[in-house]
Amino acid sequence: MLLRLNVADHRPLHEQVAGAIRRAIAEGECVPGDRLPPARDLSQALGVNVNTVLRGLRALRDEGVLEFRRGRGVTVAQGANDRSALLERIREVLADAERLGYGKNDVIDMIRGVT
Repeated sequence: MLLRLNVADHRPLHEQVAGAIRRAIAEGECVPGDRLPPARDLSQALGVNVNTVLRGLRALRDEGVLEFRRGRGVTVAQGANDRSALLERIREVLADAERLGYGKNDVIDMIRGVT
């Protein structure tokens, strides 16, 4: 798995780490059941602190994209590729909305209004 962070990106590093993993899953580099490299290896490859990587991994676990298993490490969850792609599109919509002056609640109201 080849991950890269964009130095021009102004998002916090842990969000960039999570985004890079989401992209790898969405693009098929990682499929459900695949085991991710240890956080220490990822941190060295990305040039960030191991705690930054762990924070990104925990966020993906909380989203249901990754599973943490004692003794088995971190694996890609079943259905993660679909979920990851959808979450990425939602983030893009929220970024577009923010750029246009809308907040999350405004977007939620818009979604509720769609039939």
